Amino acid sequence: MFWKIFTSAPHRLYFFAGAAQGVLAVAWWLYDLAARYAGLFPEVDWAVPSVWAHAFLMMYGFFPFFIFGFLMTAAPNWVNGEKVKRAHYLPGFLLMAAGMLLFYPALLAGRGMLAAAVIVYLAGWLISAGALLSPIIGSASRDKGHAYTVVGNVFIGWLGALAYLLWLLTGGGGWLRGALVAGIWLFLLPIFLSVSHRMIPFFSSTALPNYEPRRPYPPLFALLGGMLLHAALEFAGRAHYLWLADLPMAGLAFYLSWLWQFRRSLGVPLLAMLHIGFAWLGLALGLYGAQSLIAFAAGRAVLALAPLHALTIGYFSSMVLAMVTRVTLGHSGRLLRADKTAWFLFLGFQFAAIARILGDLPYLGARHFYIVAALVWVACFALWDFKHLPIYWRPRADGKPG
Repeated sequence: MFWKIFTSAPHRLYFFAGAAQGVLAVAWWLYDLAARYAGLFPEVDWAVPSVWAHAFLMMYGFFPFFIFGFLMTAAPNWVNGEKVKRAHYLPGFLLMAAGMLLFYPALLAGRGMLAAAVIVYLAGWLISAGALLSPIIGSASRDKGHAYTVVGNVFIGWLGALAYLLWLLTGGGGWLRGALVAGIWLFLLPIFLSVSHRMIPFFSSTALPNYEPRRPYPPLFALLGGMLLHAALEFAGRAHYLWLADLPMAGLAFYLSWLWQFRRSLGVPLLAMLHIGFAWLGLALGLYGAQSLIAFAAGRAVLALAPLHALTIGYFSSMVLAMVTRVTLGHSGRLLRADKTAWFLFLGFQFAAIARILGDLPYLGARHFYIVAALVWVACFALWDFKHLPIYWRPRADGKPG
C-alpha cells in the first residue's frame, strides 16, 4: 500500500528526493565548511575539490528532482496532453535516486566511483526527460511554447551534467567550465524563468480579485536571449562585458515583477512566496551587472560570488520552496493556503540568501556568513521536510487518486 501510494504520481517521488537532497547536500557542505573554516571537524580529502562537488550537487543533483516533479505534473496540463505514465517515470526516478545515493560515498572512494555514480544518475535523467517529452509530442495542442522551451532546457541540463562527467574522466578544465556555465545560464535560469512566466500570472489570477493574467512574450524572449549572450560572454572569458546582458535583463525582470503586481501579492502569503522569489531575479541580475560594470571600469571584481548566490539561493531556491509548497498542498487535496509555519520557514529561508550574499560583500564579507547561511538552509529545509514529506506517502486528503 505504501509503495503504491508513494509511486502513484511523479511529483510524490521527485519532490521527496529533492526535499531530502535539500538537507543532505547542504549538510555535507556545512560539514566541509565547518572543517575548513572553523576547524570543528577533521578535514576530508574528497575525491574532487569540495567546491566542485558542491556545485554539481546543487545545480545538477538538487534542482532537477523538483524540475521533473513539477514539469511531469504541469507540462501535460499546459498542452492538454496525457499524464506521464508510472511505467515511464518510475525507472528514471529510481536511477536518479540511486545515482545520488552513490554520489556521497563516492566522494570518499575516488573519481572512478564518482563518475560511476554520475553515469547512473545521467541514465535516470535521460529516461525521465523522455517520459516528460512523450505527452507533449503526442498532444494536439498548438500552444506548446512553454512546454518545449522547458523540456529543451532539461536536455541542455543533461548535456551540462555530461560535461561534468567528462571532467571527472579526463580532468579537462574546459569541461568543468562548460558544466558550470551551462548549468546556470542554459539550464536552470531558462527553466525557472519560463515556469515563472507561465505560472505566476495564473496563480495570481486565482488568488487576487480583478486580476488580469498577463504573459507578454517579448520580455520573455529578450530575457532568454540575454541568458544566451551572458553564457557566450562567459565561455569567451569576457566577464567585464557581462553587464551588456545582465543590466537590461535586470530591468526586464523588475518590469515583470511590477506587471504581475508584486505589492498586491503580499496580502496572500502562498502567492507572496512566489512573487518574493521572483523579485530575487531582478536583484541577482542587478548584482551581476554591477559586478561586471565595476570590472569593466576598474578592472576588478568586488562582489565575488554574491550575484551567483542571489540567483541560486534567492531566486531558484525560494521559488522551489514556494512552488513545491503550493503543488504539494494542491495535489494532496489540501487547502491552498500557507499556514504560519510555511510562511515563517519561507521568510527564514530569505535570511540564508542574505547571509550568503553578505559573506562576499567588500569590507563586510566574512567566512562565518557561509556557515550561517548553510545552517539556516539546513534548518529551514529540515523543518519543511518534517512537515511535508509524510504527505508524499499518504493518500490524498480528498480521497481522489494521484
